[in-house]
Amino acid sequence: MIRFLNLVAGCFLLLVSAACPHELRPAFLEINEIVPARYAITWKVPARGDARMALYVRLPETCRQEVEPVGGFIETAYVSRWQMECVGGLAGQVISIDGLSSTYTDALAKIVNLDGTTQTSRISPDFPDLTVAATPTAFGTARTYFFLGVQHIMLGIDHLLFVFALLLLIRKPKALLLTITSFTVAHSITLAFAALGIASAPQPPVEALVALSIMFVASEIIRANRGSIDLSSRYPWLISFLFGLLHGFGFGGALREIGLPQKDVPLALLTFNLGVEAGQLIFVAVALVAMASFRLLFPFDVSRLRFWLAYLIGTLSAFWLVQRVAGFG
Repeated sequence: MIRFLNLVAGCFLLLVSAACPHELRPAFLEINEIVPARYAITWKVPARGDARMALYVRLPETCRQEVEPVGGFIETAYVSRWQMECVGGLAGQVISIDGLSSTYTDALAKIVNLDGTTQTSRISPDFPDLTVAATPTAFGTARTYFFLGVQHIMLGIDHLLFVFALLLLIRKPKALLLTITSFTVAHSITLAFAALGIASAPQPPVEALVALSIMFVASEIIRANRGSIDLSSRYPWLISFLFGLLHGFGFGGALREIGLPQKDVPLALLTFNLGVEAGQLIFVAVALVAMASFRLLFPFDVSRLRFWLAYLIGTLSAFWLVQRVAGFG
């Protein structure tokens, strides 16, 4: 038992030092056709301080630079803009991201044609080249936004930690199903509102409140372990719904940064949300199997383990809260 707790503590320290949400933010390439065969290009690369990732856009040889790039650091990214003229247009041509194959991040490319049609594609380290489609398809848009949703939730350690804390708090299967469902419904609502611009909230306070929500659930686990029965114990679905609204603004902020294709907004929004839900369900299933396996392999008082995990989760979320509040400005 002591060896196991030492292992948990070591993993926790690793999380504290390395688990900062959005560390693996994707690079973002936007190409807008402003007149036939002339394009305005925006290239956004993740950065930390004055250091940016060494990622560079390589356009087809038929493209000629019209305006010198202008760039600078904006928050946690280096953003550069310039214009190119590409003889015959970009349809059927290949765009590459140099340096991507040696990283663990992705690049998102958004190509907006003069007629308003949009191609949104994910470029990965394994496949750093993108062939520009002559006619973007709805299936391509749906596939891209679905995998973006899965990727976002899987890299959102804070959101996953909140879900894991709910699994520790709720022990009855029916109550757990209702609680996860209410969380899903709630963040789906605010995700759509934020992405469509119907309602918005500044990201730094939202991320700080997300950390606070994890602290709250961790404290409720400790209280429940001591026999306290309060509102969160009787109606956990209500708590998860209220905090789900908050988490949805976090998801919506990420989707707003990515952008939605003008002619496929409902499809992109739906498939991104489905991707988030798919990733969340995969995480819940894996976590439940792992917890059940642990009970079989280590026959000791599980309530004690739940107690210590709650303290670890609460401490990590408190670290995030202080870090995010300190970053206001």
